[in-house]
Amino acid sequence: MRLAPDNLPAPKQEEWKYTNISKAIPQNLTRADDKEIVIHKNRGQSGGQVEEILFTGRDGMLQAPVLKVVLDEGAELTLIERHTGAGSYWKNTAVEITLGTNARLHHYRIIEDTGVITINTVLSQKQDSFYNGFTLIKGGALVRNETHAALTGKNAECDISGVNLLKGKQHADTTIVITHEAPHCRSSQFFRSVLGDESRGVFQGKIHVRQAAQKTDGYQLSNALLLSDRAEMDTKPELEIYADDVKCSHGATCGQLDDEPLFYLRSRGLTEVEARMLLVQAFVDEAVEKVADEKTQVFVKETASLWLKGVL
Repeated sequence: MRLAPDNLPAPKQEEWKYTNISKAIPQNLTRADDKEIVIHKNRGQSGGQVEEILFTGRDGMLQAPVLKVVLDEGAELTLIERHTGAGSYWKNTAVEITLGTNARLHHYRIIEDTGVITINTVLSQKQDSFYNGFTLIKGGALVRNETHAALTGKNAECDISGVNLLKGKQHADTTIVITHEAPHCRSSQFFRSVLGDESRGVFQGKIHVRQAAQKTDGYQLSNALLLSDRAEMDTKPELEIYADDVKCSHGATCGQLDDEPLFYLRSRGLTEVEARMLLVQAFVDEAVEKVADEKTQVFVKETASLWLKGVL
């Protein structure tokens, strides 16, 4: 469910303590007509289907689009969701995804906005379904990318990953809650953030394992690279486990480039900028490898390379 404009969360709420949405939203916005897009793939529809959706922010507007994706039993889809725009605005998006038994969804979200972006994704997965989600955050004055996934059928798999490239005074908040409700399910959260100037990143990731969800395999990792002493990264990894036969792990790191590999690359003839570029690109690419769609993977790598040239 998307945010209610007349009842915004406050930083005193635990899940919002790192992100002050009220302060970031521009004043006197004009409410646009809500836009709803529905993608429904019937049972057995598969074979390289690709859908691309574009959400464009408009200056001075409050937009509240809704995207509903339903994949019936055995259906497969690659969904590319792009967010762009120019000016000052608030795009308040709701995404609802339902995966039937044996359904497979590759979902790639590219955020290159200039305004305030809030995206709330609710994902439900039945038995043997597979979800691969990747988000690139490169734009936005403030971005809150929130996902709530429920693995309701056994043997469901949920992989969520992403890259955040932040500079200036950008603020990007990635919040994820994956709830294991059924046994023999697997989930993974893997994020890489690169922060320059006075930007701020937030990662809040939670794995919630209910009592019935025995044999759960849950993994979570957030790595952040600070290119400036003024950049900030807040991380809050969580495990909440009520089953006794599970394998779950979580971790987070935050730091600057290591001097030793920099020195080695400089000794091999690279300039300092070239050496830094190579190391940061390798750091980002490890997360980008999670993207199965070749064209999207190439696009993300090229986008990251251009961004790095502008900040290093």
